[in-house]
Amino acid sequence: MEGIRVGDIVGRISYGCDIFFKVVELTVKEDGKKSARLKGLDKRLCATAPLEDLRKFEPAEVAAFWHSFMTKNHEHMKRIFKRREQDRQRLVRSNDVVSNLGTFDVPGSVLHIDGDGDYLDLCLTTYRQLGIPASGYHIDEENQPGVVADLLQKHRPDILVLTGHDGIEKDTQNFSDLNGYHNSRYFVEAVKKARLYEKSRDDLVIFAGACQSHYEAILEAGANFASSPHRVLIHTFDPVFVVEKIAYTSIYDQISLKDIIAGTITGFPGIGGVETRGKYRLGLPKSPY
Repeated sequence: MEGIRVGDIVGRISYGCDIFFKVVELTVKEDGKKSARLKGLDKRLCATAPLEDLRKFEPAEVAAFWHSFMTKNHEHMKRIFKRREQDRQRLVRSNDVVSNLGTFDVPGSVLHIDGDGDYLDLCLTTYRQLGIPASGYHIDEENQPGVVADLLQKHRPDILVLTGHDGIEKDTQNFSDLNGYHNSRYFVEAVKKARLYEKSRDDLVIFAGACQSHYEAILEAGANFASSPHRVLIHTFDPVFVVEKIAYTSIYDQISLKDIIAGTITGFPGIGGVETRGKYRLGLPKSPY
């Protein structure tokens, strides 16, 4: 289809235009056919499609998409703040000393390494809104294994997020083969490098993966949480909502796997993990200054 350019928002006709993609690169194959490399706007998916299979969305359609996207995110965050307040009230009611002195929050800190700069900006904004201290770096997936150790040494976070884009290569039949995925092998290698820095899954909590990632291999490498058990697409904010639950669960408590995964947008088909303790610490007394 003529007229499609880098930066356009498109859908794949053969898939019913079910996902909104941004065109990130245009290529011409040896046979002269034109194709586009795509990334999802709200799904951590990379894909390639011939130009004739693409439909450019109208500005009104894109505006409606973003309105729906932000509305859903706002509703999700309202539920998070409501849950936090309920947790805090239970703690205060159970401890008169805490109630009299006043308290302050010390949530777990985050190092987020993302293969997509747009996704990273959205996530960092959401971390700020959720009151989670976070440092972020836009680093292509294939380069993440080479930088993760130095960044861990620099920031010493409680929680590490390694994500970006992924997907299953066309015609892949064996879902156990790492070579059948766009970027899963890089996430696996980066997790292994992170575990050389910190072996304990309680001292450094790791989330890794993107859409359709090799879930089993990432967990085996040492991650606490990973995508994607059923090789489905995951939402841009799924890593953030996993991190929020970890950052605001007490260090004395084991996180309910059911609660943390049910709190994501994609749910159990897209996110899984192993038993993990929280990273939240309660401080007191609260300073009047």
